[in-house]
Amino acid sequence: MSSSGRGHLRVYLGAAPGVGKTYKMLGEGQRRRDRGTDVVVGFVETHGREHTAAMLDGLEVIPRRILDYRGASFTEMDLDAVLARRPEVALVDELAHTNVPGSRHAKRWEDIDALLTAGIDVISAVNIQHLESINDVVEKITGVPQQETVPDRVVRAADQIELVDMTPEALRRRMAHGNVYAADKIDAALGNYFRVGNLSALRELALLWLADRVDAGLQQYRSQHDIDSTWEARERVVVALTGGPEGETLIRRAARIAARSSGGDLLAVHITRSDGLTGANPTTLEQQRDLVESLGGTYHQIVGDDIPDALLSFARAENATQLVLGGSRRSWFSSLLGPGIGAGTIRESGDIDVHIVTHSEMGRGRLPRLHGSLSRRRQVLGFVLAVALPPLLALLLGLGGDTLNLTSNVLAFLLAVVVVALVGGLWPAILTAVAGSLVLNYFFTPPTRAFTIAEVNNALALGIFVLVAGLVSSVVDRAARRTRQAARSAAESETLATLAGTVLRGETGLPALLERVREAFGMTSACLMERIDTDELVETWRPLASAGTPTCRRPEDGDAEIPGRENLVLVLQGRTLAADERRLVGAFAAHAAALVDRTRLSEAAAEAKPLAEADKLRTALLRAVGHDLRSPLASAKASVTSLRSDDVEWTEDERDELLATADESLDRLARLVDNLLDLSRLQAGVLPVFNRPMALDEILPGVLAELGDDADRVRVDIPHTLPLVDADPALLERVIANLLANAIRYSPLGRPPVVTSSALGDVVEIRVIDRGPGIPPAERGRVFAPFQRLGDTDNTVGVGLGLALARGLAEAMHGTVQPEDTPGGGLTMVVSMPSATLRPGDTPVPGSRERSEPEVKG
Repeated sequence: MSSSGRGHLRVYLGAAPGVGKTYKMLGEGQRRRDRGTDVVVGFVETHGREHTAAMLDGLEVIPRRILDYRGASFTEMDLDAVLARRPEVALVDELAHTNVPGSRHAKRWEDIDALLTAGIDVISAVNIQHLESINDVVEKITGVPQQETVPDRVVRAADQIELVDMTPEALRRRMAHGNVYAADKIDAALGNYFRVGNLSALRELALLWLADRVDAGLQQYRSQHDIDSTWEARERVVVALTGGPEGETLIRRAARIAARSSGGDLLAVHITRSDGLTGANPTTLEQQRDLVESLGGTYHQIVGDDIPDALLSFARAENATQLVLGGSRRSWFSSLLGPGIGAGTIRESGDIDVHIVTHSEMGRGRLPRLHGSLSRRRQVLGFVLAVALPPLLALLLGLGGDTLNLTSNVLAFLLAVVVVALVGGLWPAILTAVAGSLVLNYFFTPPTRAFTIAEVNNALALGIFVLVAGLVSSVVDRAARRTRQAARSAAESETLATLAGTVLRGETGLPALLERVREAFGMTSACLMERIDTDELVETWRPLASAGTPTCRRPEDGDAEIPGRENLVLVLQGRTLAADERRLVGAFAAHAAALVDRTRLSEAAAEAKPLAEADKLRTALLRAVGHDLRSPLASAKASVTSLRSDDVEWTEDERDELLATADESLDRLARLVDNLLDLSRLQAGVLPVFNRPMALDEILPGVLAELGDDADRVRVDIPHTLPLVDADPALLERVIANLLANAIRYSPLGRPPVVTSSALGDVVEIRVIDRGPGIPPAERGRVFAPFQRLGDTDNTVGVGLGLALARGLAEAMHGTVQPEDTPGGGLTMVVSMPSATLRPGDTPVPGSRERSEPEVKG
């Protein structure tokens, strides 16, 4: 048993029946027993297989529990006996098995969970076709629907999962030798479910499912141990998208690369630079995202200043093995200025393989784009030109001799300043202007070869030259700054557009939005927090939603706090945000606050819906009272008036008939009033409910008494061994009486309604069965509405509250009322109530013990 209090679960997973899961499970049990471990067999199904049955020798087997269901006997694991025995290890076969009604739990995996909770280690087995997530896939492959399934989370939560593998050919040989099925079933099995193609597909499903589980464990281990290097345990292909026309070509090529390795993953990433990623059309990116997801991949968007570094950081974080890039679209002239993104990525890729994929747009140059601020390379080139151009220009102008005057020389140097400004920006241009003025003064302004100026015109010319050069440089630098701002705005708009598209596609929950923000800005976690209490010294916060880890408990725990609105703040962990990034994140914080408001408005609307329904009910009630209550009143008044009349001499039989009519009308009126009052209390939520453990025997006499003479038309068949019911006796009596009254109304003569009951897990089902016309499936929702009757043609039998009140009373006791078709025709009303056990201090109610015979009336 586990020292931590909860047992450990080990599961043997197989691709198909007969691969040896039970045999391996029993072998593990034998090994543990030989090591001195206390092992018992809770439930093992050998299916008559000789070798499997032999593995039971020497193991303690807990006797099975025998259950009767629909006239047949079944055996199930005796959970109580295993818990009482309390071994260290229990062997429980067939994890996805559905228990016979009457067992403590509906599914065997729930029994196993009870054993684990008790601290008992469990070893079990299951086939891949019984996993809930791939049940439909298996049906498409084999054509055989699987009725018994187990949630994937149950198997994924196992401490150990071991694959029991066997090739299709080997499994078919086992079957042919009679080691799996009886001889009379072998041919049919080999020709249907156990075809080679089916078994190969099931085997692949089992391997891939287990690979996903192993991969999740590997990622968790890498995260816990801060391992950033790539482990090539599984092919993961990352394709970089720029939003250009070549994107579809790259995606399909990357998908083919991923498909070459079974179970390979495809990830697409679009990097938005902080200075703007040009040529990225949000519509094109959205189309490429749809293509990625249709091919089974995932789409990601992040922000990064250095595109190769951001791309490789993302790939290493995802443990990617291959990276797919498109060939550069830059023109040959642009390529002379330096290596592109592809070359930089290859240089830093390390152990990640980089594929440069050719496409039709290579070398055609990009559309005009915003470069942002000048790069360091251009600034360095500008300073080089600032140093080299003035002396070179002086040499060239000196070769012209006296043919050029000072004005021409000044214009030539001004041109040089403009060129340098365009290449390197403000400071290289200023340096060129200063150097040019010195060169002009020394070589071309009389007196030459001296830093003096003899004429005022020459001094004015040089002054204007320096001024114009400075202004031109300033304009060029300002244009570069405006370009940078425009590019930043483009990057922000692109990110907003992409995330808005995510929301429009349905990811409107707060966790989805926060995950996108966390991913886009490279954060470790994002949390939306609300201030719920503030005093002079302490502020109390609570997280509304979060993404990533660790989750912040206070705004001070994060690296950035972005207010959404009053009392709401978006807290990010991972790094400090720049000012322009804070502005962009602020838009998301405002959107998150709007989502909170919208969610709360939806909840308020849901709370207002019952008020609208109550108003609708009151309107219907007024309409019903106008007619339906007048009928019994008129009948009773007419009978009493006739009896009091002196004009007619009534015989004794006539007097009795009039009195009976009056009495029946008043009874109908009393029942209608009671039903109306109870329904009003239900609608108002003030109906008193006193649930307690009780037996059905306790209410049956009252039900039959309320039916009066109609009770003779009812047959009661309640099993003599039935769990107690957790219910209010008076209310449950009303429920059964109303359902029986409805059944009697529609049952043909000679075919009386039947009341029977059975236990199903933790629920007791009471069935009221009639052989009437039944209710079409489309009408079943309407019959439980107040003031509705089937067809709405008969207004002489009440206001149509019986079924509505029955369902309302059952739900008030935490039960349900559901209609079903009666086999052979008719309607069955199923009342499901929670079963109950006596609590300490409770007194057993009469009739809760076994009876020798079921009570039958009629």
